[in-house]
Amino acid sequence: MTNKKSDILWRIYLVYFLTVAFGVAILIRVVYIQFVQGDYWRELARSSTMRYVNIDAVRGDILADDGRLLATSVPVYEIRMDLSRTVVSDEVFNKGIDSLAFNLSRLFRDRSQADYKRSLLQARRNQDRYFLVKRNVSYHQLVELRTFPVFRLGRFRGGLVVVERNRRETPFKSLASRTIGYEREGVYVGLEGAYRAQLEGVQGKRLMQRISGGNWMPVNDENEIRSQNGKDIITTLNINMQDVVESALMKQLNRYSAKHGTVVVMEVATGKVKAISNLTRNSSGRYEETFNYAIGEAAEPGSTFKLASMIALLEEGVVGPDDFVQTGDGRITYYDRVMRDAKEGGFGTITVSEVFALSSNVGISRLVYENFKDKPERFVNRLNSLRINQPLGLEIRGEGNPFIPSPDSNGWSRVTLPWMSIGYNVSMTPMQILALFNAIANDGKMMKPMFVEEVRQTGRTLERFEPQVLKRSICSQSTLGIVRNMLEEVVENGTASSIKSSVYKIAGKTGTAQVANVSGGYRSSDRVVYRASFAGYFPADNPKYSMIVMIHDPKGWVYTGSQVAAPVFREIADKIFATQFNINDNYLETPVMASFPDVLSGQINDLKAIYRVFDCKLKIENKQIKWASARLASNDTIVVAEREMISNLVPNVVGMGLRDALYVLENAGMRVRFSGRGMVRTQSVRPGTRIVPGSEIVIRLS
Repeated sequence: MTNKKSDILWRIYLVYFLTVAFGVAILIRVVYIQFVQGDYWRELARSSTMRYVNIDAVRGDILADDGRLLATSVPVYEIRMDLSRTVVSDEVFNKGIDSLAFNLSRLFRDRSQADYKRSLLQARRNQDRYFLVKRNVSYHQLVELRTFPVFRLGRFRGGLVVVERNRRETPFKSLASRTIGYEREGVYVGLEGAYRAQLEGVQGKRLMQRISGGNWMPVNDENEIRSQNGKDIITTLNINMQDVVESALMKQLNRYSAKHGTVVVMEVATGKVKAISNLTRNSSGRYEETFNYAIGEAAEPGSTFKLASMIALLEEGVVGPDDFVQTGDGRITYYDRVMRDAKEGGFGTITVSEVFALSSNVGISRLVYENFKDKPERFVNRLNSLRINQPLGLEIRGEGNPFIPSPDSNGWSRVTLPWMSIGYNVSMTPMQILALFNAIANDGKMMKPMFVEEVRQTGRTLERFEPQVLKRSICSQSTLGIVRNMLEEVVENGTASSIKSSVYKIAGKTGTAQVANVSGGYRSSDRVVYRASFAGYFPADNPKYSMIVMIHDPKGWVYTGSQVAAPVFREIADKIFATQFNINDNYLETPVMASFPDVLSGQINDLKAIYRVFDCKLKIENKQIKWASARLASNDTIVVAEREMISNLVPNVVGMGLRDALYVLENAGMRVRFSGRGMVRTQSVRPGTRIVPGSEIVIRLS
């Protein structure tokens, strides 16, 4: 009996002591958690139910040069509802549910009244404290929504929760959209990226509480740290010019079903980019801005690069504009490669100025090769002195790197020199090419293209950007004068004569480059892909704007720069000229003498007949003359003087029509070759030179 009692007591004591020990352990653990780990667990509890989230600042606006909006942040709202009974009483909810559902359906027109009522009732049964009613609500819709039944009682009696967000809008849609920029998955491009720090502002903070369903709900406005709005940037872009540029480019791209194209208009004196358009053909055949070709695409420029080659030749003093060049039949062989001119049969013997105006590949390459084949580094150094081997350093990211080969590089070969002289084996972006042409128009001063003039906040200027000079002078003044005349001659009598204007002068250079494929060749799928371009400035005698037009892969038989790119330049220039009164006031003051015909020299009887038709007063110095030259003496008087023809000496036929020039020269015993139409503008053999019977003379008409 005693043993059984002892056994029972032992077990009771064991259970007792174990229970006490377990209780003590729990107490120790509670004390430890409360006082030792208390801060950790309290913070963990807060972080799982309460947290601060960032409030994005209102992003600053991007504006055109006249203050019109190019990109702005528009507030949009997310409407939610706290349907717990502690906020919205049963009386308020039951009384207003039908009217609320009806008004929501009427306002948004996306769901029926029954659908809205059913979803609100379900959320009420679930005691949903953050029920989503509608996303992307405009401000005007929000104002009306606040008057609806239940919602008009506000947040703490009607359960209305309004979350404000911002959406980026571009009022002019696609105009310069790639340059203005946008955000995609956290990556900003264009000016949106270049000036992100100024545009973004400073983020705020909002305290959020986790509720049922895993949603987060704002606690109250008193816990918010207000955000600071971003700053505005004033760009150099002009809306009217931008519209003209995009319209003209779009029309030409559609006409030739081209792959893509770009146009840039820049202010000569400052480098301010007034308009820029980059259009790409998508899979549906429509054009949109997807890539900034003007800034990012470095490619072989073709004949527009001949400007750089001509400057190098003139700066070295190895040629003059009136020197003659033998271009032969338009073919020349450099080692194992044949170079051809665009004109079938070639240009024969022409001047250096004509080589440039007619864009003779044979002429330019021959001049460069013959003068630099033993010292190619001098030619390359001259090119580099133009600063065309360096990026422009634009604020917009993604500028393509220019490339000018060096004689000591691995890629240099025996044919590199002649081919790079005509714009192959080198690469430049359209913007870099334009900077070179702009420098010629700007008396040799190369400007950095600029896109932004000011940073403002609430109308107050915080920062102003001044034009930057990249190179004070790219060449001598004598060379500058010669190449400016050459660029004018391209339009007056050369490859771009189709865009010549009678109201103002255009100067520029055409370019037609074959596009290399991935294998390094220039033929793909049995066809050659071309890039047509025209770069220049206007008005040529007082340059205000420079421009480049580049169109990639025009389809059909028409593909040259003169046929595809130059007309776009002329259309844009005409419209800009017509609307810029500060440009054309001087031109409007100059009378256009349309009443006088452009016949300057010829047989006296022909001149008399022509000027008689136009009712002009003729003053003839010698009544016995046969060949004569006419000049304008006053507004209504023409003076006619004798043009002397001396036997055995080359006659002066400049200013004559083709018929008279052929008659005079062939009767003098010379073989005549000619090109063009109209009046004789140049002759290859100087007047007064002794005639060698059977010798050849080349005359060019315009």
